[in-house]
Amino acid sequence: MRSSRGGGRVESTSHIHTLHRRLHDALNLGTRFNEQNKRKWMCSDNEVQRHVVRSIAAFLESVPRELCYHHLVKDSIPDIVYSLVWILEDKNGAVSSIAADVAIKLFSAIPNALLKPFILDLSHALSCLLPARQIQTSAACATALNLILSNVPSKSEDALWEILKKTEVVLHLIGTIKDFSGAMNPVEYIQPLFSLLSIILSRWPLSRFPVWSDAKLMEGLYDMYAKPDFSVRAEVLKLYSAIALCGIGAQKLLERGEAILQEMVECMASSRPHHVRIEAFRLAQCLVINEETGLERMSSFCEPIVSAILSAMTECSLQPATVTNNQIWLLEEASRLALITRWAGQHHNYFWKHGIDRALLHLLLGKCPKQLYESTLSLEDQINVARESLKSNYFPGLRVYIWEILGSLATNFNDAVYLNKSSNRPLIDMLLSCACLAFAELFMGWRQICQSDVVNASKNESLLRAIMMMIYSPSNYIASTTMSMLTTMLEPNIKSYLKDVRHTLTGISFGTISGMPNILIVVNLLSLVCCVGLPQYTVWDKNAEGMKAIVSFVKWCLSNEVHLDRLSYSPHLLFNFHERACCQGPNKEWEGRDILLLYSLVGLAELILQLRPLTNERETSSLLVGFAEDELISQLQDICSGSYSPGLKWYAAYVLSLLGLYGFPSKLGNRIGRALDGTDYSDIRFIHTNGKCLNAHGVILAARCASLLPPNWPPVIEKIPNFSFSSDKNSSGKIQKEVCLSSHVDNDAMEKLLEYVYKGHLQTGEELTKKLRSLAKRCRIQTLFHLLCRRRPKWGAPFPNFNLVAALGPAGYPFSDITLEATATKQTSWKCDVCASSLPHMHVHKVILWLSCDYLRALLQSGMKESHSEIIKVPVSWEAMVKLVEWFYSDKLPDPPCGCLWYNMDDQEKLNELQSYVELCWLAEFWFLEDLQEVCLHIIVVCLDIAHHLWVKVLRMAGDFSLWKLAEIAADYIAPLYSQLRNCGDLETLDERLLSMVRAASVRLSQEGN
Repeated sequence: MRSSRGGGRVESTSHIHTLHRRLHDALNLGTRFNEQNKRKWMCSDNEVQRHVVRSIAAFLESVPRELCYHHLVKDSIPDIVYSLVWILEDKNGAVSSIAADVAIKLFSAIPNALLKPFILDLSHALSCLLPARQIQTSAACATALNLILSNVPSKSEDALWEILKKTEVVLHLIGTIKDFSGAMNPVEYIQPLFSLLSIILSRWPLSRFPVWSDAKLMEGLYDMYAKPDFSVRAEVLKLYSAIALCGIGAQKLLERGEAILQEMVECMASSRPHHVRIEAFRLAQCLVINEETGLERMSSFCEPIVSAILSAMTECSLQPATVTNNQIWLLEEASRLALITRWAGQHHNYFWKHGIDRALLHLLLGKCPKQLYESTLSLEDQINVARESLKSNYFPGLRVYIWEILGSLATNFNDAVYLNKSSNRPLIDMLLSCACLAFAELFMGWRQICQSDVVNASKNESLLRAIMMMIYSPSNYIASTTMSMLTTMLEPNIKSYLKDVRHTLTGISFGTISGMPNILIVVNLLSLVCCVGLPQYTVWDKNAEGMKAIVSFVKWCLSNEVHLDRLSYSPHLLFNFHERACCQGPNKEWEGRDILLLYSLVGLAELILQLRPLTNERETSSLLVGFAEDELISQLQDICSGSYSPGLKWYAAYVLSLLGLYGFPSKLGNRIGRALDGTDYSDIRFIHTNGKCLNAHGVILAARCASLLPPNWPPVIEKIPNFSFSSDKNSSGKIQKEVCLSSHVDNDAMEKLLEYVYKGHLQTGEELTKKLRSLAKRCRIQTLFHLLCRRRPKWGAPFPNFNLVAALGPAGYPFSDITLEATATKQTSWKCDVCASSLPHMHVHKVILWLSCDYLRALLQSGMKESHSEIIKVPVSWEAMVKLVEWFYSDKLPDPPCGCLWYNMDDQEKLNELQSYVELCWLAEFWFLEDLQEVCLHIIVVCLDIAHHLWVKVLRMAGDFSLWKLAEIAADYIAPLYSQLRNCGDLETLDERLLSMVRAASVRLSQEGN
């Protein structure tokens, strides 16, 4: 018996010496000197290997965790690892299986820090042994690899992926799992294989394609998924989640129709084991990573999923004192899935129908106070009840989710639907009281929390944002109730707190405060934005100090290009492996990476409304102190037309509307606007009662505001051999349709409305705004009507993009007056919906070509034979011409395949995809389309950033088209590998001019010292 702690340590040390000596003796049996005269363990003798493996196992089992850093243990690790690696790679039957088990013990017993230098060696050995014939050996290797991957440092991920790829681990796992689906192997052997494949798919997007593209595997997985064994079902759910991280993989999962979703919902049920429910919620999270596709995928089972979320949130919160760790994890996953409330949709109705208010109150307070049901509480009573209940501090780790969900519900709250029950109002009021009280108490400790306490600031950001969403909610009830509560709670000391916040923001703007963590800047900004939304703010800030602080902060954001997104400081918003998702399509977060500028524009808009009369006269000099004349307006217009987040663009447009400029400026709108009230190719004339006329183009109206077109015009066309829309024609070759306007239509308002239709934006005074508002409503132009009414943008609303793509469909066919014909197509057959021509072509519109391309404008106006032809032959392939037309009508190019699809194409398929962009690049140079050429070059470079070996072929392609700008870019990419490519003969296919460009680029690189 150990007499003391110190004596025990001496005894342990002595024991380690004994074990180390035995281990050393065993290892010496296989130690040899290699060709470099270095000691290395290598022995193929079966008995020696078995003895060494058992000695290693005994040593690992006997070393206490606290003594792992003892020098004898640390010094033994290299010898242990290298002997295990040799034995594993020798694949000596039963010994290999024992060695794999010992590898598991190694990673379980020794700290990761000590094993870090040997991870790659062990991973390679285990990966090589994974396809062993015996399932027990494969399972042991998979278990050991699971331990490695669970703790692999990010710096080693690339090297580890190369090992897994080289040893074809994913393909071997697929084969083993397919075999298992039709066999009777014990579950404990297959679980590590499932788990390993799930981890690999979660970490490395490039591993997913072989899985979701294997039809037999997907069929086998579903068969296992439908079985009653919950241990297997949990593993399949985990694997499904990893597959669904790929957008295409998610589509493949759902190709079975509703069966996958139905099984997933059943696994969420309260009768299922907690670990199965957790995996089901995680799968649902992966299916809704992308807002655009996620809700559509879940639509058929939206209500059952919402019901399952609220069931988990409620049942686990009823007895908070006895909640287990598994229940906490379940609560967290259910709450994380409930973040779909950030997006608008039918699911909001289901959340309220199934009691989201009650569920949130249970999480906040443990249970709903009895007073809520006994009588109507005054505001003071509500505050007292909330204060007492919040002291219990139930589920503090879930508060960020509660506030996030509450803010999202406030943004999408429908007064008419959700307040129809008298029982709803007390619960909603109590939720608002809890949030407002938490905000007020946050203010009481303001100097500590918002000046230096990063941890608490990070936790409270979601609360502050929820309060902002409640104050600026489109729901009159939510907004007015929140403002009333906050005004009452904050009144006593608000002025001193506001002074601190304004001082902080002004200090940041002018550089007197520097180095403040981003989260503290966000918290200070949110606090001021919340306060300026309260009706009493102008009383608290009579000298408009808030306006000065906000304006200076806006200018600081714009001048310094300060980029920050919520995901960088709000990890609760991230679903599992969110950052490793692929092939999900466009998923631009509404708030984006300019969160500081967005929040400051929210506050600026509110201050403009409060501190100036509701007039459109642009008295910006007195309000926007610090900006030169029109400087802010110019920068906001740039935001609207740039590649910013939808939220920032919406609020830029909103602030512009408060300054008398309505709409959404864009490059395409400015281009199309040049046709406004012109006679070239116009086919409609609006005649006012005073005799004034406005010319317009039917195709533009059809794409942008079809309600302005006369009834039953143009006539419906049938498919005919030679399509040509003709009738009484004007001098430009198109028909005229005269429309007499009612005397109730103001001519100036109609002119401004057409300006919006053509340009996407307009400027007008207050008197005309009222008439224009009525006209926009009658013409059903909701976005313009929204801005003319000075309504705040709804959080999450999609930004209205200006484009004429609708004119390429049935709406635009009747107005088509010219055909573009491509030179060739890869398609074997051709079919047109409008005419019977068998050649690849598109029916387009002269006015769009005239506005989009200087070359085509000159051609159409030249008076030569080509200007009268109904066909223009475009010297590119069909694939390239389709992209060209899309550019003309939307100012955008379709993206090439990306993610899994691109990575798994062969070289020729990739070159075929790039061919059309190279053709467009050449045509853009010929037709003077500089912007188009720049976009094409960018797409080519981005695609080849992950396929560098194709640059030589692209260089040759560029030479064939005489695209010397692209050739120079390709030469610069090839330059670092010039010597290697020259020696292996890969440059022999280049002509002398291209070869000289590569040599010159290589010389420049050498001269620069690279």
